[in-house]
Amino acid sequence: MAKKTSSKGSVRKVARKVVRDEAASARTRPAAGGAAGKKTVSRKSPIAGSSARSEPTARVAAKLPPEMEIARLDEQLVSLLNRRVTLFLEKMQEVQSTSRTMFNDLDQQQVWSMIERLNQGPLSTVELRSIFRPLLSAGRQRVKHVRVAYLGPPFSFTHQAAISRFGESADLIPVSTIGTVFEEVNRGHVDFGIVPIENSTDGRIVDTLDMFTRLPLRICGEVLVHVHHNLLARCDRSEISEIYSKPQALSQCRDWLSKNMPQARLIEVTSTSTAAQLARDKSSVAAVASRQAAIQYDVPIVAECIEDNKNNVTRFAVIGDAVAEATGRDRTAVLLQIPHRPGSLSEALEPFRRNKVNLTWIESFPLREPHVGYLFFLDFEGHVSDVRVKRTLKDLKALPPDRLEILGSYPRSEPSI
Repeated sequence: MAKKTSSKGSVRKVARKVVRDEAASARTRPAAGGAAGKKTVSRKSPIAGSSARSEPTARVAAKLPPEMEIARLDEQLVSLLNRRVTLFLEKMQEVQSTSRTMFNDLDQQQVWSMIERLNQGPLSTVELRSIFRPLLSAGRQRVKHVRVAYLGPPFSFTHQAAISRFGESADLIPVSTIGTVFEEVNRGHVDFGIVPIENSTDGRIVDTLDMFTRLPLRICGEVLVHVHHNLLARCDRSEISEIYSKPQALSQCRDWLSKNMPQARLIEVTSTSTAAQLARDKSSVAAVASRQAAIQYDVPIVAECIEDNKNNVTRFAVIGDAVAEATGRDRTAVLLQIPHRPGSLSEALEPFRRNKVNLTWIESFPLREPHVGYLFFLDFEGHVSDVRVKRTLKDLKALPPDRLEILGSYPRSEPSI
C-alpha cells in the first residue's frame, strides 16, 4: 500500500509539471492563424539610447522597501565578511614568519587610513574602527592564538588600549601590577604585555621604566589613548562625601575636583574600575573613571570629561620579543647610562644633533644604591635599520657609555580612542 501511495504522489507531480510546461509553451507559440514556421512579431523594442525600459528591468530597478533592502544588505555583509577572513587566511599561508606578521599592525593601519580617506558618514571614524577591529582580530586569532597580559582589571584604560591594539578576539588577561605584566611576558606565559609608559599630564610611569631596567624585554609597539575621566555616582553631586580613583586619575582631575567637589575626600585605590565598583556598592560615594566603566558597572555619569587637560593622552607600550619592521614612521627607544660627571649628558646628546635625529622624549631615572648617577630613557624618530639611526647608535657606543640597550623600534601611533 505504501508503494502504491507513493506512486500516485509521483504521478500527480508529473501531471502538474506537464500542465506547467504546456502553459509555458502556449505563451511562446505563434498566435492562432499565423503561418507555419513564421516568426511571431514581438512588441516594439525601445529605440537605442531611449530612456524607456522593459517591464522586468523596471521591476528590478524599483526601490525596495527599507526593511527588504536592509535584509538584502545584511546577507551580503555576512558573505563579504567571511570572504575577507578567508582571503586573509589564504594570504597568511604564504607568509614565512607568521608570529612576526601577527604582531605587525601594518594591515590594521592600512584599514584605518582607508576609513579616514573614504568615510563620509553618517558613521564616525571611531565607530567604523570599532566595527572593523573585531573582524581583523578574529582573522588573526584563526592563524595564531594570541595571549596578552595587561594592567587590569577589565574596563580600565589599559584594557581599552589592549582592545584597541589586539581586538576583542585576543585572549586578554588582566593582572594586578605592572611588574606582573613584565614577568608574565618574560616567562613566556603570554605573547605580549601592555603597560602605561607616559601620560601627557603626569609624565612618566615610574613602575614601567623601572621594569625595563630589570628584565630584558623590548618595546615592540605603542598605543595612544585619549583619556577622558568622568565622575560616576548613584547620588546627587551635593551628596558625595568620598571620591575614589587611582592616583594618576585623581591627579589628572585635581583642579576640577578642588573647584567643584571641595567637600569630598579623595581616596586612592588600585584602578578606576575598582573605583567604579565602589561607587556602585556604597552610598554617598563617587568614582573618577571611564565611560566604559560606567556602562559596565551601571553607575550614572554625573559629570563628563572632568580631566584638567582636554588633550589628556596616555601612551601605552606593547612589550614582548617581536621585532617590528620599518614603516617610515617609526620610533626607537633606548636605555642609556652614562658616567656621573659634568658634561657627560651633553656628550651623549651630541650624536643626535650631528646626525639630525629628532629626540621625542628623554627621562632620567636614579640608579639604585650603591651606584650613583642616573639612567636615561630616550625616544627618538627613526628605525634601527635607518642609516642616520645606525650612525647615531655607533657614535653613542664610541663614547663609551656605561650601559646602552636598544629597547626596540616600532611604528608611531595616533590616539585611537
